[in-house]
Amino acid sequence: MKHIMSFGILASTVLAFASPVLAQTVFVSTQLRPIEEATVVREELLKDVGPVDYVVEEPPQFAVRMEAERQAGKHTVSLVGALHGELSPLADKDTLEPLDDLAKKLAASGMPQSLLDLGKLGKSTQQYIPWMQATYVMAAKKEALQYLPAGADVNALNYDQLIEWGKNMQEATGQPQIGFPAGPKGLMARYFQGYFYPSFTGGVVRTFQSADAAAGWEKLKALWAYVTPNSTSYDFMQEPLAAGEVMVAWDHIARLKNAISAAPDDYVVFPAPAGPKGRGYMPVVAGLAIPKGAPDKAGAEKIIEHLSMPETQLLTASKVGFFPTLNVKLPPDLDAGVALLAGAVTATQASKDAVISLLPVGLGDKGGEFNKVYMDSFQRIVLQNEPVADVLKTQGATMAKLMTDTKAACWAPDAKSDGPCPVQ
Repeated sequence: MKHIMSFGILASTVLAFASPVLAQTVFVSTQLRPIEEATVVREELLKDVGPVDYVVEEPPQFAVRMEAERQAGKHTVSLVGALHGELSPLADKDTLEPLDDLAKKLAASGMPQSLLDLGKLGKSTQQYIPWMQATYVMAAKKEALQYLPAGADVNALNYDQLIEWGKNMQEATGQPQIGFPAGPKGLMARYFQGYFYPSFTGGVVRTFQSADAAAGWEKLKALWAYVTPNSTSYDFMQEPLAAGEVMVAWDHIARLKNAISAAPDDYVVFPAPAGPKGRGYMPVVAGLAIPKGAPDKAGAEKIIEHLSMPETQLLTASKVGFFPTLNVKLPPDLDAGVALLAGAVTATQASKDAVISLLPVGLGDKGGEFNKVYMDSFQRIVLQNEPVADVLKTQGATMAKLMTDTKAACWAPDAKSDGPCPVQ
């Protein structure tokens, strides 16, 4: 796995002080938020590190909480777990403790230097320790393979083949059989930022309203004719897959894991399709960081070391489908579903036409607004059938203002910029 590059404020603050007997190390995370995953963290991943209050928060609330504590100078949080792009604004404000000593230990334990370098966030000191990593893939019921277009390789699909596959399945079954997590809490925005736009335009921001983007949206409209309308209510694709509502789906590996692990012999897992510019994919790296002023720095360091142990990293992969950041060999008795997901991740990274798209960086607490630009474009173009050029013009203006307001420079796959990333 070494090649993977690649996740109520007042109420939670009150909870942090709730124990009258044992002081708890408050660990706030934007990752592993669903109740099943959070339960695994509390009952299994953290069971040997003493009293820990594991608090989950949505990324916007996380950003607000950390800024409020910084401004007040009163800290309740000792450890944070968040995505690379969510930790970047904290580093920009110089609010994270340097973790160089921990980084040296982990380098000696087999954590790739390339991942550790990501954790410096462009600074000279270690800002976070890479915790776990993941990406997004496609999964299909094996019964769907009979409908693949002639000559198509499921591990090297392009969009035309995916469209034809969807058409074949719909004609054979009478129902659309492709699904996407386009519900209120689904990760559809990441599809546009990490897969669709890089595959069709080679960029994410610069190319937002380009002719290549317009052509891509037309292709997506053609695909959507074979996508179940229920996709706009799906948050996790493992549920409609397991229920037989769809045969083919795209989602985050952790949001496919339960269905595939429950019946690994029933599925194939494979990379997302390629477009004219290549096969876009988004590696997702989550990190652990200690805020300056943390009330329990020693406890936080102990938790980081525990979560970075090989056995804990492998347990994390097995239980929640996020892969190790340490260079550890996945065991032969690993959950069969997780092994299938790992194979698809490796196939994605090994694709000759792979186009890496990093998570957004530099947007601060505006990440939700950035996602909304893509989701609003999707709703207007694909669901409401508005003219592509008109939508891209108005949404492009919104995107340009967002980049200017946040002063966010371009990130891969867009070419670097000296100032705010331009929408061209």
